[in-house]
Amino acid sequence: MGKFKNFLNSVRNVRKTKNFSRVELVTQNNSNFFLWGNRAYDSDTVRACVNAQALRFSKLSIKHIRETIVDGRKDLLINPEPYLKFLLEEPNPYTTMDMLLYRTSTQLSLSGNAFWLIIRDLNGLPTELYFIPAKSATDLYDTDGNLVYEFILANGKTYRFASEDVIHLRDDFAENDIFGSGKFKALAPLLEIVETTDSGIISAIRNSSVIKWLLKYTSSLRPEDLKKNAKAFADNYLNISNSSVGVAAVDAKVDANQITPNDYVPNALQMDRTKNRILELFNTNVKIITSTANEDEENAYFEAVISPKIIQLKNELTRKLFTRRQRGCGNYIAVGSFNLQSASLKTKLNFAGMVDRGAMLPNEWRESLGLAPVPGGDTPLRRLDTVTVGGGGEESEE
Repeated sequence: MGKFKNFLNSVRNVRKTKNFSRVELVTQNNSNFFLWGNRAYDSDTVRACVNAQALRFSKLSIKHIRETIVDGRKDLLINPEPYLKFLLEEPNPYTTMDMLLYRTSTQLSLSGNAFWLIIRDLNGLPTELYFIPAKSATDLYDTDGNLVYEFILANGKTYRFASEDVIHLRDDFAENDIFGSGKFKALAPLLEIVETTDSGIISAIRNSSVIKWLLKYTSSLRPEDLKKNAKAFADNYLNISNSSVGVAAVDAKVDANQITPNDYVPNALQMDRTKNRILELFNTNVKIITSTANEDEENAYFEAVISPKIIQLKNELTRKLFTRRQRGCGNYIAVGSFNLQSASLKTKLNFAGMVDRGAMLPNEWRESLGLAPVPGGDTPLRRLDTVTVGGGGEESEE
């Protein structure tokens, strides 16, 4: 937290507006995740949905691209600046980019908001990126109307950072101008149904393992004798540590009748419907969670869930890491899945046709197959019958 102190002095004249926004985030406290008092992340269904998305999100590759025009031709440079290359590989000394993306996706799925802090050097160049584990976040505005974020961390400390130093990703962005809404209200009743159902099943199993009896004596007994005999019967025959458990022996003075418990246990169809509603809320299905989806199903999930977050992350990184002048010179951040992890082996082999046409580099194709790069594999190849054509549709002369 010592690195945050420089930012505390940079934000002055901050005032709270009369109508400010506040969002409660999911944070980890004593190794437990809490969501509005409900342990949403402790639910196996919720965790499976969040984990399936986070694993795919963590595989994204982030690169710095510089697009220039030389002699009327567009030229692309990948990671031309070493400091940005290392920043996008190792955002800070404590984590790598894949782990930062994983935690970001988890927070974004649960709370609808995720925050990164940009640490800059004296020249204003970004040097480190940190995930902000906020317990709550509030939007404030200085006297000039500039947005300032105020974060309360799990340890109770409060920090304020200017918006240009905060990368803010949102999900379920509908009700608030600054923060995402999250899935709190929609998820809470479904989790209550699941918790109640699980508790009912546990209670039914426990009740079924205990013998319940009605003792009917043929003669009148005093109340204290009834209690004494009932307790002795329970200690002798209903105690699971007793060797005679399950066997009851009585004489003619008492009639022992067993009572069958009628506990309500929901059927499997009702339980599956509740589970499917949770999966639909996270826009996923069982095949995605269990990694049994085919290529088309994986691509559909990627386009519907992962791709919008890629666009948002790309835009946020580009406008926060570069000035307008740098963006005008063709600098931007590219975020994508360059290893074709959702493609089948047959599809990956068919990409060989893209290599001999110069659309893919040999090493890019080998990466999709999980193979190591080879020398010269970063040089584009082109078949002789696929040379570039000139302005009139004729082949250009070499």
